[in-house]
Amino acid sequence: MEIADQVKALLGEPHWNQQKLAERLGVSQSTVFRWKSGAQPEGHHRDAIRELYAERFESPDDDGTDIPLMGFIGAGAVIEPEFEQTPPEGLEQIRLMIPIPDDMMAFQVRGVSMLPRYDEGDVIIVWREQKRGTDSFLGEEAAVRTLDGRRYLKTIRRSERGYTLESWNDHPIENQEIAWVGEIYVTIRAKQLGRMVRQIQRQGGLQGQFALRSTG
Repeated sequence: MEIADQVKALLGEPHWNQQKLAERLGVSQSTVFRWKSGAQPEGHHRDAIRELYAERFESPDDDGTDIPLMGFIGAGAVIEPEFEQTPPEGLEQIRLMIPIPDDMMAFQVRGVSMLPRYDEGDVIIVWREQKRGTDSFLGEEAAVRTLDGRRYLKTIRRSERGYTLESWNDHPIENQEIAWVGEIYVTIRAKQLGRMVRQIQRQGGLQGQFALRSTG
């Protein structure tokens, strides 16, 4: 990571500004500004910046878990599978700094039919494999893939011919055949996701990982 990017990340921290960083490093504000603009500091100042950055942003005990984002899931919006060719490793990797079991994957919510429970842009983490029978999910909200390949975030009910997929504020989708149910393990709210993305950007860790756009 470039020194200029580390300086910018430090200046983006709460309660830090050019004056405080200059005082911490024993230089003038104009020197900090030059470093921020790309000028290279002398050796001992460069080492001090790197040490301060590591102290603020890098943890030797990183227990994060990478979860593959496998695309979008419809909450009012219809996700057409033929238009979405998702590689097995996913579109992006989401790093969560909490313990997560193996065999998980993520979907980002499209549509507003599940408001106020789920906003557009939320991310749900679900089990990759269906762990129990479909009827055991009756009355629960879950990720669902129908037999024709469409994905929804809905409440599952029984119907005369198959299952009904209910929304909070839209018409139910009746008489569906369900191929897979993904039990929801964790939900990341859209605004929280935006904060997490900005934090990783400040740490210089975006680089194709966790490059999700938040609508919040």
